[in-house]
Amino acid sequence: MLYIIQSSKFLFCYLLCRHESKIIQEILERISSELNLIFQSTISKELVGIESRVMEMLDLYLVEGSGGVRFVGICGMGGMGKTTLALEIYERISGGFEASSFIADVREKTINHHLVSLQEQLLSNILKGSRKNISNVFEGINVIGNRLRNKKVLIVLDDVDGEEQLEALVGNHDWFGSGSRIIVTSRDNHLLRRRGMDDIYTVKGLNNNDALRLFSWRAFKKPYPEENYVDLSKDLVNYANGLPLALKVLGSLLFEKRIDEWKSTLYKLKQEPDSNIVNILQISFDCLMDTQKDLFLDIACFFKGENKNCIRDILKSFGYYPDYNIDVLMDKSLITINREGTLLMHDLLQEMGQEIVRRESPEEPGRRSRLWLCEDVLHILKNDTGTEVVEGIMLNMPIEAKEHLSAKAFSKMKNLRLLKINNVKPPQGLNRGHIQLPQGLNYLSNELCAIDWHGYPLKSMPTSFQPNKLVELRMHCSGIKKLWKGIMILNELKLIDLSDSQNLIEIPDLSGVPNLKQLILRRCTRLYMISASLGDLKELIRLDLNGCKGLKSLPHKINLEALEIIDLGGCSRLKKFPEITGNISHLSELCLSETIIKDLPLLLEHLTNLTKLDLRECKNLSSLPNAMCSLMSLKTLNLSGCSRLDKLPENLGNVEGLEVLNVSGTGIRGLPSSIILLKNLKTLSFSGCDFLLSKPSNKLLNFPLFQRSPNAMGMLMHTLSSLSSLRDLNLSYCNLRAVPDVIGCLSSLTFLQLKGNNFASLPKNIIQLSHLKTLYLCGCMDLRLLPELPLNIKYINADGCMSLETLPIRPEDDFRPCLSLCNCMKLINNQGYNDMFLTMLRRYIQGAYLGYEYFLIPGSEIPKWFSHQSVGTSLNLQGPLDFMGIVVCAVFIFRKHRPLPTTPWGFTHYLHFSYNVMGSEISDSHGIIFHEQSGPGLEVTKCGARLVYKQDIEDLKQTMAGSSRCSISPYEDDLDYSAKDTKIKRSRDDFDGDEAGPSGEATNSEVDIPHPKRIRLPNLIERFIPHLANWIGNSSTQEGDSNCEEEKSQ
Repeated sequence: MLYIIQSSKFLFCYLLCRHESKIIQEILERISSELNLIFQSTISKELVGIESRVMEMLDLYLVEGSGGVRFVGICGMGGMGKTTLALEIYERISGGFEASSFIADVREKTINHHLVSLQEQLLSNILKGSRKNISNVFEGINVIGNRLRNKKVLIVLDDVDGEEQLEALVGNHDWFGSGSRIIVTSRDNHLLRRRGMDDIYTVKGLNNNDALRLFSWRAFKKPYPEENYVDLSKDLVNYANGLPLALKVLGSLLFEKRIDEWKSTLYKLKQEPDSNIVNILQISFDCLMDTQKDLFLDIACFFKGENKNCIRDILKSFGYYPDYNIDVLMDKSLITINREGTLLMHDLLQEMGQEIVRRESPEEPGRRSRLWLCEDVLHILKNDTGTEVVEGIMLNMPIEAKEHLSAKAFSKMKNLRLLKINNVKPPQGLNRGHIQLPQGLNYLSNELCAIDWHGYPLKSMPTSFQPNKLVELRMHCSGIKKLWKGIMILNELKLIDLSDSQNLIEIPDLSGVPNLKQLILRRCTRLYMISASLGDLKELIRLDLNGCKGLKSLPHKINLEALEIIDLGGCSRLKKFPEITGNISHLSELCLSETIIKDLPLLLEHLTNLTKLDLRECKNLSSLPNAMCSLMSLKTLNLSGCSRLDKLPENLGNVEGLEVLNVSGTGIRGLPSSIILLKNLKTLSFSGCDFLLSKPSNKLLNFPLFQRSPNAMGMLMHTLSSLSSLRDLNLSYCNLRAVPDVIGCLSSLTFLQLKGNNFASLPKNIIQLSHLKTLYLCGCMDLRLLPELPLNIKYINADGCMSLETLPIRPEDDFRPCLSLCNCMKLINNQGYNDMFLTMLRRYIQGAYLGYEYFLIPGSEIPKWFSHQSVGTSLNLQGPLDFMGIVVCAVFIFRKHRPLPTTPWGFTHYLHFSYNVMGSEISDSHGIIFHEQSGPGLEVTKCGARLVYKQDIEDLKQTMAGSSRCSISPYEDDLDYSAKDTKIKRSRDDFDGDEAGPSGEATNSEVDIPHPKRIRLPNLIERFIPHLANWIGNSSTQEGDSNCEEEKSQ
């Protein structure tokens, strides 16, 4: 393995960073020019005074700073505009980074959802995938630090108030790739300084002119006050002390109010000589109607951060008329709603609302209307001090806490209308807070409108519980065996969600729940029976029984006219789809994956609005009805793993809207001729379909395009050549002996997978795929050479291409993909490979690339060019301070009898190296140490390094311009080496699934590819070295990369 580190002294560092800042500035200028009207409108009305702050931060801290990782703090008192400033900067510059994440309300979310949830959110945003599951904070730290170490990212953490939040989410500089920017807003300047921010920007209040302008926009909808209100406006603005929040709330309060009301408001403020922002905000609250006050307090205590549409029914059940009153609160600047529909409230307004509730009973929480702090809730539940005053409870249990409550814990709370208890145990058996009721539960209020109790421990609800006002019932991971006996009249109930309730065996009679819209029972593995009354739920929109492995049947007839989503995936005993009567045109998603159904329902042709049909792993499904071709709205059709399915309907091309078609692991050998009509098809996967065994049908041979094609693969490719919209094509493990030239016609292709095939070369016209970004060739063991590839390609994986002898990289080309070449040992004997090494070396050292690239280079010896070499994991270098960079190389082997574990994140091991500098101004001693972090599976046997100086760069230039046989060839005198240290033979015949091979070689069930490892670089290097470029060979760690050893059916 070879790794390049780009370094410089401070002067050179400045020059490099100036180059990077120019790039970012160009991005900003382009964004500004394209969105000029939007920005000007936003700044003139809502963001008065912010433009100068944004430009000051960009100029001083975020653009003209060093090219390394920078942590920038934004500090100021509440209501000063820290979040607004951070968000504006984020929106302007996020396009200049590989990935970005803005996490709002860190302080509050830490209390309510724990740090693990924030870690998952950060990873999901940065890695652009589904939400990642993390078991605990320590795992999250490990994953973030390793997955983001080579990414140039922008991360904003808003409203941080504790060191543990920073430690869990952004750790240290070495967690992120060169050029990353971490922005943290906090009221605590000392916290920011203590955590070692590179810079801290203190937000100050608006000056008098800007303050009056912002106030006027809210009070008069223009940038200046009415003539008769000028003096009053100035007096009121003075009380706000330049705080944007206070100005907005005051201005909104007085909009369209008479002048006597303005004077009354000013009088109230004058009664408080030391009037602060909370007093100003309180005036706005006092002017609300009682219903609006209650709605405001509920949002402050329970619903901040919730989606408005998701809680609308609950708010209606409280009598809040949310469609009207939410708009009132918005008009008064007491809440905002973002584009996703999330209810937002400024921290100071939330604190004011919570303080109003606390004042109801300062000493005894049981006499307050709303309880949200864990210690207050546990106090009343354990001491039985709750009263009729309590209307809402939200309890988020601390990690590892366990509480035993009495059966009378809720007995005195007769008016309780909201109960939320977060009581979920995380995966992998880790202990998280949970409530136990060893004596049962005697009482729950019949006034309850919403119950959300994760981990409810009992098998049933209290017998006296008759919640006729109940709207939502959520009990994930509960102990419920059966909800109720007989018929319970619950006319208001809209949602039942008992997901992961392993004791649930049946769903009771639902005839008393006529307005139910969602029934969600995911992974209730013991559920075997659902009442026939399910078929009469005319309002049901979503039926989700995914993972109910014990369920054998559904009611024979279902009359569900409103149904939009049916998910029966993973119901592995389900043999037959029920008969659905009536109008079912609303159905948009149907999932029958991993069931044992043999035939699709006859009603298929009536599903005119169906957009997604998932039939993955339906092993008994042998044919598809022609009626499927009438599904004009269908966009996604997944048939992967349907091993008995051997053909597609001839008229599939009639489904003109189809965008994704996955037939991986099926018996399908070709596509119908009508496929050329699918002009919107973007993704097509044929992985594991063996075209060598296929024979073209007579009908297909009569089609003009196929008369020149002697085999099924050729016919397939000629068919696909007309699909101009195709972007993602997977032909892995298709037993291809050749790739037809027509592949060059797929002009929109960006992602091409050809893994595990038998061809020896690729067609030359692949260079015509100008949009191609990713190419997978791993496991193509007969592949000998690669043609010239499109210059825009970003990533090539050729792991296990053991016959590969040449690469399409010439010294004069500006061709710079990330390469993974694990086990491509024949490349060592190729002079062009040595030239490639020198070309890449020169480009890296000269700083040609910003960001990172990675390569794995096969070999078992440290090249002689490395002036410092050592056996083992550490070495010391000595030399003058004016070096331009450090080149580091390591050889590693897998330890004997150690299997290679994998994780849900895709990687297996981390190989880190740390770097230390000791010495004077004249000479330095540089220490480098390699160490493995995640397990005992690999061992560094040798390492080497070289300090690179200006003369070395000149020598490299001359070398590349001169003879191809050069004096610093990295493998000079090493070409006849043995690959015993890096080549790890893995044979399918020897694979036993659990043990290493007899010689300590790791085994795997697919191709002969060793697991490459990624080297990580900690903080100390990047403090001295602004531009980092690693040559790394672990393709499986990249987001979106497929595992080269995946099963053919995937």
